[in-house]
Amino acid sequence: MTSLNPIAQPRNARRAWVMLVVLTMLTVVGMTVVLPVLPFVVLQYVSHENELALWVGVLESINGLCAFLVAPFLGRLSDRFGRRPVIIAAAFGAAFAMTLFGIGGAIWVLVLARAIQGLTAGDLPALFAYLADITPPEQRARRFGILGALSGIGMMIGPAVGGLLAAVSLQLPVFVTAGVALTVAILSIFLLPESHKPENRIRTISLRDVQPFTVFATAFRRRELRGLLIGFGLIALPFGFFVNNFSVLALDSIQWGPTAIGLLTASVGIVDILIQGVLLGILLPRIGERGVIISGIVAQTVGLIGLALVASIFAQPWLFIVGALTLAAGQGAAQAAMDGALSNAVGDDEQGWLGGATQSLNAAMSTVAPLIAGALYATVSHAAPYGLGAAIMVVAAIVIGRAHIVNTATSPAVVPDERAESPVVR
Repeated sequence: MTSLNPIAQPRNARRAWVMLVVLTMLTVVGMTVVLPVLPFVVLQYVSHENELALWVGVLESINGLCAFLVAPFLGRLSDRFGRRPVIIAAAFGAAFAMTLFGIGGAIWVLVLARAIQGLTAGDLPALFAYLADITPPEQRARRFGILGALSGIGMMIGPAVGGLLAAVSLQLPVFVTAGVALTVAILSIFLLPESHKPENRIRTISLRDVQPFTVFATAFRRRELRGLLIGFGLIALPFGFFVNNFSVLALDSIQWGPTAIGLLTASVGIVDILIQGVLLGILLPRIGERGVIISGIVAQTVGLIGLALVASIFAQPWLFIVGALTLAAGQGAAQAAMDGALSNAVGDDEQGWLGGATQSLNAAMSTVAPLIAGALYATVSHAAPYGLGAAIMVVAAIVIGRAHIVNTATSPAVVPDERAESPVVR
């Protein structure tokens, strides 16, 4: 039967936490170095500039689709064999994929590279589960916030470095990304302790546990997860519009280049540090996870409306900056609180399964968001993705307002007893 007690710390809990912070920061740096140059790399292989938004959307959708298909399997794999092997394999996969992307040569090579990266994208569910392994339930939302704030440092460094490197070569930031991923793999091999105790590991992995739609169906049948997962998906979709389209919007509306885009993305990292490292610690004890999530949704809605105005009738750089930073601040706060609430809703041996389920859901949103954003941007109006995103956020606020949430930040740690349909209860 699944244990409901707060987990014990691993033997070297301090080193585990330090390494988790370092690896997460490096992963974020690696992911964000390439952001400022992505549309400019793709532009080299498309026949007309009008196709750019659509091809950027296609590439990110391919990546999201592949991650959607494998995330439950990789999350369950970490429940069976431990978090460390999955993190190492994912890092090597990212290094190979980004090297291939940097070599390029044709649009199909870029598509193949994004597919490979998606198929090996097991680091996020494994890191999610790793944090849960080494953190008691009542501290998880706070630690997710700390990790998010420290990741903000990586987000601050990565795009700034990427924008500066782009002045030398558009391919250079891509190869730096590959190098960072290789560094993560090497550090994980030699310095990362395993966090998942053998006695907490599952004995078998069934096909039912790793099929994305079956995992979703199982998770959505559980009352303590249903509302949170629906809200998770609704929040992820508009943010996916922004992430996959904001470089194109900056290029089209205010004529920014990769360096300016990189500096703005770095500013997002600074905002993450302030929100998740400082403000989240103040808000969680006072308004709990639900209040933080809804406040974050409101901020994201305001940011989306600002970006819609930039795309339509008021193409001013200052409004673009304010809209982007407000959206990112709201997303950072809401995501940290959401991760903590989800983690506290399941048992110790389900953290990898949950990480795989949420990563798969996020990947599903990442699959459809770029296509929706690209299609709306190219065929309806440049403001359409952001207007639709604001409407979706209103629905998300209603869903979260009605969701079942255990506020461990304001009450003693409690893990729900509803274990019906759990995929690991034997």
